[in-house]
Amino acid sequence: MTPIIWRRATVEDAPALSILGAATFLTSFASDHPGSALIAHIRKAHHEDWYHAALSDPAQWVVIGETPLGAPVGYAILTPPDLPIDTDPAHDVELKRVYLLHGWQGGGHGDTVMTLVLDEARRRGALRLLLAVYPRNERARRFYARHGFAHVGELTFMVGDVPFRDLIYARPL
Repeated sequence: MTPIIWRRATVEDAPALSILGAATFLTSFASDHPGSALIAHIRKAHHEDWYHAALSDPAQWVVIGETPLGAPVGYAILTPPDLPIDTDPAHDVELKRVYLLHGWQGGGHGDTVMTLVLDEARRRGALRLLLAVYPRNERARRFYARHGFAHVGELTFMVGDVPFRDLIYARPL
């Protein structure tokens, strides 16, 4: 399997992250999300400007994974918590996005990026890591359970104009 080189993303990575975010979201959810809602969501949530703003915000941390030739294949974003549960901004951090292109899933790449995320969350002084996951994404849910996450709540996640239910998971650090 081709290795992944992980590094902290910079604002110059916004175009690559936009393409990667759109590709991973589409391949992850095209099987059970309406096409028009999916496209509307991708155009908004994975727009290059969204990534540029995230990369410009010191409260957010973005790591990008690339092949040795520089092709983007994965990324993760840590943000201040923005979930409909009780949170402590001084001690909670949210894993907002974590994606790997299908061909790079497995082989320990997910474990590697999770280790990077956990290390950064601890470096920031967080005591708890939160995330939201789609209930039908069994593979992701098994991955999170293996990494010590447990279900603590739910939220409604809008994809375009279509509501979906997500589960909120938490893990102590």
